[in-house]
Amino acid sequence: MTETVPHSPFRLTEETKAALSRDLGLLLLIALLSFGFGFPLMSEVNPAHQDLSHSLAPPGGDHPLGTDHLGRDLMARLAAAIRLSVGLAAASVATAVVPGVLLGVVAGWRGGWLDGALGFIADTFLALPGLLLVVLMIAILPDSYLSIYVGFALVLWVEYFRVARAMTRTLVASPQVEAAGLLGFGPLHVFRRHLWPVLSPQISTIAAFGAATAILSIAALGFVSIGLRPPTAELGLMMTELLPYYDEAPWALAQPILVVFLLVLSLNMMTGGARR
Repeated sequence: MTETVPHSPFRLTEETKAALSRDLGLLLLIALLSFGFGFPLMSEVNPAHQDLSHSLAPPGGDHPLGTDHLGRDLMARLAAAIRLSVGLAAASVATAVVPGVLLGVVAGWRGGWLDGALGFIADTFLALPGLLLVVLMIAILPDSYLSIYVGFALVLWVEYFRVARAMTRTLVASPQVEAAGLLGFGPLHVFRRHLWPVLSPQISTIAAFGAATAILSIAALGFVSIGLRPPTAELGLMMTELLPYYDEAPWALAQPILVVFLLVLSLNMMTGGARR
């Protein structure tokens, strides 16, 4: 005789778990952004100001998160680093989404030689490893925000293009799109009413992953001293600068590592609903 397991009213469904993950990720991201962008409104501390008399000061007093090896306030530097990393990642993703989606829709809708030509261009970008393309841009424009921004935008647009093209090929053959064409509705109406509502969840998921990847990559480039240069407040660069003092001030080194972890975690949690 099979024993029946009673249903628990507190058991969460997959949809509830996804929504909870998404909401928690959003709240965490909002908290980090509020700290990063709200700090300049609450304090006039300059993240580049040095005070060697307070080198590696522990958290407390005038420096709630302590100071680094040059006496610079870590709270001010972490806030500036969040603004930098999130700003570059968001700008790169936004720049990649627009051409990627539009070109993907055009290629999937029109097909033929245009699809082949755009697909060849996308495959050309895929032939180069992503970080290598970013490093090449940094070599052309060293120590520049523009080089990092352009490099990541050139890497990220291909993924949006491929997803939009594959989904558009299926959607344009649907009865809804065919009926809209027969009724004389233009491409803009078809895209807005029939294509984008289906594309947007997938594009949003890829955008969140792309932003997380960009934040990690920016930190990795700074850590190996390829990206931005001192005294710029950047998370990877802060890790490199504080690494020699890990034994003397482990709390200082842990802070930029923790911020990178929380930023990436929040973005990955926000994609939980779309992955299921």
